[in-house]
Amino acid sequence: MKEVDKDIIKQLRINQMIRAQEVRLVGEKGEQLGIMPLSQAQETARKHDLDLVEVAPAAAPPVCRLLDYGKYKYQQAKKDQGMRKSQKISQLREIRLRPKIGIHDFEAKSRTARKLLVDGDKVKVTVLFRGREITHPELGHKLLQRMTETLNENASMERQPIIEGKRMNIILTPVTKAKVKEEIKENQDAKDENA
Repeated sequence: MKEVDKDIIKQLRINQMIRAQEVRLVGEKGEQLGIMPLSQAQETARKHDLDLVEVAPAAAPPVCRLLDYGKYKYQQAKKDQGMRKSQKISQLREIRLRPKIGIHDFEAKSRTARKLLVDGDKVKVTVLFRGREITHPELGHKLLQRMTETLNENASMERQPIIEGKRMNIILTPVTKAKVKEEIKENQDAKDENA
């Protein structure tokens, strides 16, 4: 966050740091005040108790704006923070199974996978084969199919089962939240009708 603020500070020249002879001045509310010498623009900024900020240095003449620079930096930092906060970084998480997994263990793994999918992460379900178990890939295929069927309301299959060495895996992606909410609403409506 501090690095972003430093970049903003480096990019924008303020008050005495502006090097142009003439500037196009824009007021605090966005109104055009015209082209004037730098000294006159700085004097106008002092009269209004504001900072003179060069917002478009590449223009001819450079565009400067009257604003409270401290307040501007604060608003920019808040906006950047809000944008980062709203972004959800989807991760690829892995659930490992064995061909001879017990029913209870399978259910526990499927609950974990469901929780990860609801949180918005992709889940890679991997079946690990040891020794000669690889000679029966249909066991792994059935296990992955069972996991897909168990999680079908929370996930969709991104790709079909693939064998990589002594591992067989699939990747499940979470269904959209709107779809999930729709299905939950339909289930509640069905329960209400039955009651």
